[in-house]
Amino acid sequence: MSEAPFHDRLADGPAGGYARWLQAADGVQIRVGVWPQEAAKGTVFLLPGRTEYVEKYGRAAGDLAQRGYATLAIDWRGQGLADRGLDDPMTGHVGDFAEYQLDMAAVLTFARVEGLPQPWFLMGHSMGGCIGLRTLMGDHPFKAAAFSAPMWGILIAAWMRPMAIALSTASRWLRFDDRLVPGSKEVTYVLSSPFLANTLTTDPEMWDYMRQQALACPDLVLAGPSLGWLQAALTECHALSLMPSPDLAIVTALGLQERIIDTAPVHARMARWPKGMLSLYPAAEHEVMMERPATRERFFDESCALFDLHL
Repeated sequence: MSEAPFHDRLADGPAGGYARWLQAADGVQIRVGVWPQEAAKGTVFLLPGRTEYVEKYGRAAGDLAQRGYATLAIDWRGQGLADRGLDDPMTGHVGDFAEYQLDMAAVLTFARVEGLPQPWFLMGHSMGGCIGLRTLMGDHPFKAAAFSAPMWGILIAAWMRPMAIALSTASRWLRFDDRLVPGSKEVTYVLSSPFLANTLTTDPEMWDYMRQQALACPDLVLAGPSLGWLQAALTECHALSLMPSPDLAIVTALGLQERIIDTAPVHARMARWPKGMLSLYPAAEHEVMMERPATRERFFDESCALFDLHL
């Protein structure tokens, strides 16, 4: 657990943030970022989505700090400053989503050694929501959880789904699973799409926040996924869909303008989560935590109100 680079100015988070290198059980190096909070009520483990990195959640850590919580965020393997598994570092790749649980195990060990304030809460966005749900299916230390547009299903047009499944599966056997998914871009999304056409946020200030980070530190960003990642994601989403919901209180936020994840599995999961609440945001895109101020305030208010009940 040695000191790792941390772009404090770009993150625009609370004072005192820092980063550390961690090593997962299989030897992969990942990065964890922490924003401590004096006399914290507890710690929120913020699990980013695909392509994301620690610094992107600096302002979210500020929102949580205002409500009394410390924040920990993760660079998953294959993105941010963590080890990337392909010769092309811009292609997001993982062979099996079980690998992300090795990252989670390393982070939990770090949190215990570091003595991060308890109780602990989980907050997962998009792919982080998929990884987080798998974590909650087993033994875990979390008292409650919040999800933002969790990737519990991959959005693929019905007519393309059989082809996508066949192609991603064949890529594993024929050993071209490191190739970019057809149609994906070779540059990161926020630098290749105009604001008015983007599917992440309706807030120009938060869009600029993400763009400035990508321009200032290109080593942080990621482009499209590999065929191997797609096959692993489809497999994991299907496996999770067959499992009962954990016995845990959660709130899930979903923008009604969502165009990145498949929303049907989210509605289906929340309909059978006895201690779960689905919170819909009429004017929001995919990234509720990067939306307009009123939307962000509502999300963090609802999430922390739930956490407050489980201190």
